[in-house]
Amino acid sequence: MSLNIPQKLESEIEELITHYPEKRSASMMLLHALQEHFGYVSKESIEWIAKKLELKPINVHELVTFYPMFRQEPAGKYVVKVCRTLSCALGGSGKLHKHVCSKLGLDAENHGLQTSEDGKFSVEFVECLASCGTAPVIMCNNEFHEGVSQEKADTIINQCP
Repeated sequence: MSLNIPQKLESEIEELITHYPEKRSASMMLLHALQEHFGYVSKESIEWIAKKLELKPINVHELVTFYPMFRQEPAGKYVVKVCRTLSCALGGSGKLHKHVCSKLGLDAENHGLQTSEDGKFSVEFVECLASCGTAPVIMCNNEFHEGVSQEKADTIINQCP
């Protein structure tokens, strides 16, 4: 296992762990920290976290595969998540996903994480983004957008430098 964690990040992680009564309770925070640093959660990251928290790798892997905010492969500079849960589906998220994919030259039939050829954008059709009353919703990186039309999606994408 060779994962190069900068000393500053490792110090921050050590400090994070102290905020929890049991080491394993810091799992999610460590996943977020490593994903923020590396852009995704690699197999090596999972193993490193497991060792750091005295867990088995499967205990960390199950979190990565359960929660949609964790990526297991590199993504573009801008990650566009289109909600596909019932309220958003009824609000047109299927058409919205197809539109965004078409605009970025991606396969609209692929609902997993896809990245544009230039590496600038990734698009993913995800489970609930927790704003059912304002469907359809998307997230562009950590910015939440409600009531998104195709035109509004174009504006959001065009504003990404």
